[in-house]
Amino acid sequence: MASQASHISVGALSAIFDDTKPQIHEPIVQCVQVKPLPPQANNQERYRVVFSDISNYVQTMLAIQANHFVTDGSLRKGCFVRLKQFQANSVKGKKILIILDLDVLKELGEAEKIGEPKPLEHKFEEDEKPQPTTISSNGFYGTKNQNVPQQLNTRPQQPRAPQGSAPSTIYPIETISPYANKWTIKARCTSKSPIKNWHGRNGDGTLFSVNLLDDSGEIRATGFNDQCTKLYDLFQEGGVYYISSPCAVRFAKKQFTNLNNDYELTFERDTVVEKAEEQNDVPQVRFNFTTIGNLQSVEKDTTIDVIGVLNAVADTTQIVSKTTKKPYDKRELTLVDSSGFSVRLTIWGTTALNFNAPPESVVAFKGVKVSDFGGRSLSLLSSGSVTIDPDIEEAHRLKGWYDAQGRGEEFVSYASSLGTMSSPKRDQFKTIAQIREEHLGMSDEPAYFSLRATVVYIKQDNMCYPACLSEGCNKKVTELDPGQWRCERCNKTHPRPEYRYIMLINVSDHTGQLYLNCFDDVGRLLTGTSADQLMELQQNEDKAVGDIIQNANCCTWTFGCRAKIDNYGDQQRIRYQVTSARPVNYSEEASRLADVIDSYSI
Repeated sequence: MASQASHISVGALSAIFDDTKPQIHEPIVQCVQVKPLPPQANNQERYRVVFSDISNYVQTMLAIQANHFVTDGSLRKGCFVRLKQFQANSVKGKKILIILDLDVLKELGEAEKIGEPKPLEHKFEEDEKPQPTTISSNGFYGTKNQNVPQQLNTRPQQPRAPQGSAPSTIYPIETISPYANKWTIKARCTSKSPIKNWHGRNGDGTLFSVNLLDDSGEIRATGFNDQCTKLYDLFQEGGVYYISSPCAVRFAKKQFTNLNNDYELTFERDTVVEKAEEQNDVPQVRFNFTTIGNLQSVEKDTTIDVIGVLNAVADTTQIVSKTTKKPYDKRELTLVDSSGFSVRLTIWGTTALNFNAPPESVVAFKGVKVSDFGGRSLSLLSSGSVTIDPDIEEAHRLKGWYDAQGRGEEFVSYASSLGTMSSPKRDQFKTIAQIREEHLGMSDEPAYFSLRATVVYIKQDNMCYPACLSEGCNKKVTELDPGQWRCERCNKTHPRPEYRYIMLINVSDHTGQLYLNCFDDVGRLLTGTSADQLMELQQNEDKAVGDIIQNANCCTWTFGCRAKIDNYGDQQRIRYQVTSARPVNYSEEASRLADVIDSYSI
């Protein structure tokens, strides 16, 4: 390994993105991960590769002409390559290379990851904000102009003339960030919300939101007050529009959107929105389906897309909200797919009243929330959409399966199997060293694992937050005056909050230490008390607070965890979230260790 490491161009990746450092011609790096990207709109296979120069690692995109290095098996984890031709870009503040050509150095063989490379970090200075650069609309998009042509492989655009005609340059949604200045996107409105009223410290107003889609990605846009009045009737679901800056670009509020984008737009007074004459060159709807069988691996409150055969349709019923006291129409559907599972999905309001798809139709849902009510169930969000018998490959495959064999199958219901189902992903025990070595959480999908570890430190700053008292809300409330705590989501003022844990703990096993994030249910379990009680003791300067924290330390638990990439400012990090915790069952642990021992060949 030492001889292999000596060939690597240490520091080369950092130099690529920093013109003040000496550049290394055709640097040699190690491949530490290869993964296919989700299917693109044109069904062209794309690959993400992570390269390391021992000091740093960086995510890269293989250009289409370089795909053969993966498909023929020569480029794989652990091998060494010479980067012959590439383009350096910064997307959303992240360093990314587009690899055009490389050589796999077979003479160096393969090896486990060498060293402990760190991710490249970047903070934009005021005078180096990148300008968007348009690269092939079916590929990957960069924003740092570093000897890259202004346009590659894009169709010719006509100069801006009549209203609705194509602007001189169209930027993909993927390139939109707070660092981009003047831009115009061409996007389809896939969803439009009703006009809603909002209340805040500075007054009241109205708002609406739309989801916008092109062949590079999706983004949410919101119009407030005057912009709400001006633009609401202009946007129609299914229509294609040119949207031109100025338009505020902010970090997305994930609680309000089901789109996979770190940013969202806010329409401003001078934002230009025009309906496009050509409507057919923008895709209709983009799905990222989760199979019904995999719902057991999805964390509660996650937003997903799902497709299935309509097995049953219930009549419309009405419920009264406990918080708003308003009646809501709802209809429950039962979906099945080839995984052999069935799930209940609830639709609401006019969608429920107007739903007329017959049983055995194939139905695709975009933007449904996963609940653990009754085992596993789904609920269509107000920003979600329903497509009956969509003309997509997944629907045709599902219809063929159902006609051939699915119609006579017995399906496992999540409701009937409550308490008996387990997720294979969650059952995989990992040591802390394995978690780091396997880069769990670095991919687009979250990674689930179990961990047996001991609590060694509990961070006492910001252990909890004031939450809304309304049932099922749990959103943070703001103290307007003594005895007045305002929840913007419920539009209600409460006399007091209910405190809930957002605890950061450090745990240790025999291989290392790891920081984990815990929510209220896990916090109660670890401390043996509620956050409300702990805050009361803390406000009274009761010494019992120290005893509670002390007693929670040095306790060993079996944690169920989720690892996922988290973006904080311009930095990227892996966030480890505790989804469950239970005391160590020593009988089960002994059996598990015995199975591990038996797996070794002596």
